[in-house]
Amino acid sequence: MQYFPALKMGEKRVKAAQEILNRYVGHAMPALALKDNKDNIWEPVGEENLFAVVKEDQGYMIALCDKNGIAKSIAQWFAEDKKNEILKRFKEEEAMQEYFGKLSLPV
Repeated sequence: MQYFPALKMGEKRVKAAQEILNRYVGHAMPALALKDNKDNIWEPVGEENLFAVVKEDQGYMIALCDKNGIAKSIAQWFAEDKKNEILKRFKEEEAMQEYFGKLSLPV
């Protein structure tokens, strides 16, 4: 796929993921619109939404990503009880699955 069509499709998917995450956390940021590759073949992030959690010293970051772990939207930092409440709602209201692999985040 050419760069600009892939980017536009990826941006659309990022916006949709950001809107979902915003409903649960209040403020989410956009992340990556294109899959990371080394061969100059441009692909948008995947359509599916999975949630992932990253624990740091500041608390927990929550990301919505595709099946390859490419983060489409992120929100940070949450205490453990707030994180657990958000994840419970993802599972109950969105029937969303958790991603456990390596997460690709914007630098």
